[in-house]
This record gives sequence, structure tokens and C-alpha cells, in this order.
Amino acid sequence: MAQLLSEVKHLMAKDMRQEWRQRYALNGILLYVVAAVFVTYLSVKISDKPTWNAIFWIIILFTSVSSAAKSFIQEGRGRWLYYYQLASPQAIIVSKTLYNSLLMMVMCGLCFVFYTLLMGNMADNIGMFLLVTLLGSLGFSAVMSMTSAIASKAGNSNLLMPVLSIPSIIPLLLVTIKASKAAIDGLSNEIILRDCLVLFAFYMAISAMAYVLFSFLWKE
Repeated sequence: MAQLLSEVKHLMAKDMRQEWRQRYALNGILLYVVAAVFVTYLSVKISDKPTWNAIFWIIILFTSVSSAAKSFIQEGRGRWLYYYQLASPQAIIVSKTLYNSLLMMVMCGLCFVFYTLLMGNMADNIGMFLLVTLLGSLGFSAVMSMTSAIASKAGNSNLLMPVLSIPSIIPLLLVTIKASKAAIDGLSNEIILRDCLVLFAFYMAISAMAYVLFSFLWKE
């Protein structure tokens, strides 16, 4: 376990340094978020809560595809051979999932801030809405990390990513929209927390599945 934690720490540090050196990629994602919100602000007049909620999650969904999906696809074959000699497959998938989770939480936070600045805040229970956003972003990052790992081992990985991720994303998206709508309407915390537990369980299940299956994918 100590060896695993040490490998995860060093791999996450490597990903952070790589992201910092390639700031154009991170800036591109931020620009995408800002542009998506601004175009929505110019073209759509939001007057009801369901529309406000739906557009917010559409932007979050495509942001997750742009940010978390690139984690495995951007790695070259030579770098994978280098990783094969230094770290275990479990450490690699855990580090990628944790890093993507952190990145998605930051992106969702920035998206929420900019979205509320332009579109206003329609959530009656802002605390629960932010909790749902946090758990939803974690679920998206776990799904995208796993599907990115699978797509990176196949040809046309950029085309394969949406095909693999959509079936896993749909149930997560349904629960997320339902929970966030309850927070927007100001329903009781108990109702929202039940859905939050489902979101957290989904995140843990996908992460555990990736942890077990990635070692088999790694050998290919």
C-alpha cells in the first residue's frame, strides 16, 4: 500500500508539471467554458429553472469530455513503455482518476461562477446544488478516465471516446439532473442527500471497476 501511494503521488506530481508546461491545453479548456457560457447568454433567454439547470449540465458534460478525456489519449506509446517499467497499472489508473477528479472540480467551480454571473442564480438551496455539482463532476471524471484508458488502446481514439462514454454517462446524468433540480426547487436535504449517495456510489463503483480492469488492459 505504501508503494502504491508513493507511485500515485509521483505520477500526480508529473501530471501537474506536464499540465503546467502545456498551459495552452488548460487555457483552451477554460476558453471553451467561457465561450460556451457566453454564447448561451447571447442566444438563449432563460426564464425558468429547468432550462437553467439543463443548460448548465450540458456545458459541464462537454467540459468533462474536453478536460478529463485527454488524460490517456495524449500519452504516446514510448511514454507508456516508460511507465510500464516504473509504476504498477493500479498506481497509474488511480493517479489519473484522482488528477482528473481534481481538474474537473476546478473546472466545474469556474463554470458555476461564470454561469451564475451571466445567467443569475436560480438555485434555492445553493449548498446542496454545489454538493451535487461536486459529486457529478467526480462521476464524469471517473467515467472519462476509464473510457479514455480503453480508447487509447484502440485506433481512432478521439472518435471512440464519445461512443464508449455515452452509455455510462446517461444514468449518471439522469441522477445528477434530478438531484440538482431538487436543490434548485429547494426541496428537503434528505431527498437530495439520497441522490448524492447514489452519485458517490457511482463514482466509487466506476473507480473500482477501472482499478480492477486496467491491469488487464495494461498488458495489451
